[in-house]
Amino acid sequence: MAVRYTVPGVSTKDAEQLIKTLQKRLSAYNDLHLTLKHVHWNVIGPYFIAVHEMIDPQVDLVRGYADAVAERIATMGGSPSGTPGAIERDRTWKDYSIGRDTVLAHLGALDLVYNGVVEDNRKAIAAAGEIDPITEDMLIGQTAELEKFQWFVRAHLEDLGGNLASTDSSTEKGAAEATRTDA
Repeated sequence: MAVRYTVPGVSTKDAEQLIKTLQKRLSAYNDLHLTLKHVHWNVIGPYFIAVHEMIDPQVDLVRGYADAVAERIATMGGSPSGTPGAIERDRTWKDYSIGRDTVLAHLGALDLVYNGVVEDNRKAIAAAGEIDPITEDMLIGQTAELEKFQWFVRAHLEDLGGNLASTDSSTEKGAAEATRTDA
């Protein structure tokens, strides 16, 4: 669907490009808040309650980010898609792969999830910076908070030497396993 109008100062061609970028962020945020809830429900073992309760504010904020991105898409004249099909269509990552498991296993895997989301957000920030400072600013603020959440996750994975148990892992299952062997 072609954009017929957009915000003042942004061409419809630029708006269409930015809407595509934002749609991918919307799908990533919808996927992330569902993944976070999955982790919330499936963590077990020592520190369960601390991590269980740490995750809920992250879920709430990420759901809010999805709403803000969807509303920015609409403001720019686009039609945000928040369906499961949109998540599947826009996904460039595999579905979260850890079920019921220890706190550290989930946090090791979740660290990789945050790596992907933050890296993609930074690309979206760069793209938005070329077109629209308002959208760029929104994404910068969201990314700063996501990086803080990742720090919360990493604080559980870090040893006294500053090393993360899952540093060398490239898959969620590998990251989960690394936390078991380093614990």
